[in-house]
Amino acid sequence: TAWRVLQLGGSELDAIERGCGQCEIDQCDGSVGYGGSPDESGETTLDAMIMDGNTMEVGAVADLRRVKNAIGVARKVIEYTKHTLLVGESASLFAVRMGFPYEDLTTQKSLSVYSKWLNQSCQPNYWKNVVPDSSKSCGPYKRPEKVTCKEEQTVSQRSVHNHDTIGMVVIGGSGAVASGTSTNGAVHKIPGRVGDSPIAGAGSYADSTAGGAAATGDGDIMMRFLPSYQAVEYMRMGTDPTVACQKVISRIQKYAPKFFGAVICANTTGSYGAACNKIPGFAQFHFMVSSPLLSQPTEQVVDCI
Repeated sequence: TAWRVLQLGGSELDAIERGCGQCEIDQCDGSVGYGGSPDESGETTLDAMIMDGNTMEVGAVADLRRVKNAIGVARKVIEYTKHTLLVGESASLFAVRMGFPYEDLTTQKSLSVYSKWLNQSCQPNYWKNVVPDSSKSCGPYKRPEKVTCKEEQTVSQRSVHNHDTIGMVVIGGSGAVASGTSTNGAVHKIPGRVGDSPIAGAGSYADSTAGGAAATGDGDIMMRFLPSYQAVEYMRMGTDPTVACQKVISRIQKYAPKFFGAVICANTTGSYGAACNKIPGFAQFHFMVSSPLLSQPTEQVVDCI
């Protein structure tokens, strides 16, 4: 969809918005758009961002409720405000002002995911050091009277199948770069949680003087390292896109060896690459590429490191 927009003369931002928007409509992988990843209260909320590598403007929304087209709303943040990120209920009010309809993001599927989770004592969840014991029961949780902090586990709770994002980098014919992401976040997240996807430099980053990158995986860990920004800076220094992606992944590995995540990178000449962290059940990362050198969109695979 994004490639077709470019071929029909659309801008790089148009391509990002339409490409990610198509995934929102298709509910890609259950991890993008409505009807997926219900939070602890059973609600699906959306995060998205879009970045213009010419002007370095970013539009982003997080914890967006009852509006399906998150990437479209993010684009309107660039076009109609001087802000970068709008969140929660207020982001939804902004969306309605911009002409987006209120719609229910819950589906039969997301309801069944939610009730199954409730029936298995709310496992897994994202709480720690609380009472009652969050590994055995549902909340409401609170701080214990006496705090004994356990060492935080850096083992990724997310299975390879319950957390992902659409991340996209577009390079136009003139070398202009744009990037974007859209996701419904981590399944069973604590309400109000925002991951890496809508954060500039974490979920994605674009700079028309260097290149673009986008990340996917365990956002709570990955956002601490601004992997997309770091990858673009490596490419600015002349590092090959594949190597730039690998360096970013190995930097995170030092602190969280078992994290689930991957990064895609593309520079202004159209070279591209990707890298991922190897964990059980996740040894390869698949991503799609469209370019004038390829007759059709082509799936690429890299071995994780």
